[in-house]
Amino acid sequence: MIAVAEAARNIVCSGGQPLGVTNCLNFGNPYDPEVYYQFVQAIQGMGEACRKFDTPVTGGNVSFYNQNPDGAVYPTPTIGMVGLLESVKDKMTLDFKEEGDLIFMLGKSNNDIASSEYLHKIQGVEFSPAPYFNIDEELKLHQKLAELIKKKLVRSAHDVSEGGLFVTLSESAFPNGLGFDVVASDFKIRKDAYWFGESQGRVVVSVAPENKGEFRRTMVGHPMEELGFVTKGSFEVDGMDWGNVLEWKDKYDRAIENLLAGEVTESALSAL
Repeated sequence: MIAVAEAARNIVCSGGQPLGVTNCLNFGNPYDPEVYYQFVQAIQGMGEACRKFDTPVTGGNVSFYNQNPDGAVYPTPTIGMVGLLESVKDKMTLDFKEEGDLIFMLGKSNNDIASSEYLHKIQGVEFSPAPYFNIDEELKLHQKLAELIKKKLVRSAHDVSEGGLFVTLSESAFPNGLGFDVVASDFKIRKDAYWFGESQGRVVVSVAPENKGEFRRTMVGHPMEELGFVTKGSFEVDGMDWGNVLEWKDKYDRAIENLLAGEVTESALSAL
């Protein structure tokens, strides 16, 4: 369900309307009861989400027996979704546009860090529950975001997914070399969960200061948090200096290159 919801959220963030889905379902040996259970549950979840977002499945493929003697691959339902943008004038992009713009998060924060990249890669916890997801909240978010974009009340929109809120903010900052000054608005939530948790149903938007009033009026009755504002290039989080956009963009752009270089170096040292 999350795979379908995220695909739809990305289309809505770009100003479009989700229309239809194709899928690629990768699993292990279906004669293994556990693998077949995973497959059945994935199909049921995708079906329910597709009906909710009115995105029929037009085709796709299934790939079984993806495993080795150590076991099956992680169950991997992959979604490709198409949408319609009626007018290029309604196009929306993810990048922050100008220093001083206000940063809001649509949706609500949750004290949830399950199945996040942070938990897996930094804390070494391989298996945990799925992140928070509510399909009704997700649909309402999509509808409200579409309204905001149509009314020209937001200047950027980017969904919160892999890596959590901090990665979303960073990806919005990279294209134009801008930064952000943000503060967690819910101190009951663990800091790691707030900035790196991957609970669903959230989108980061930037708003021109002159549109703040109309934006807030449009969002009445819908959850949101004001995080801070766009800066020239510094990353300020909860009053702490987290570096600047150039440092983080270099890490982001060269991650695979640096990983491979490290493996090559390690291999060369082993040979010696």
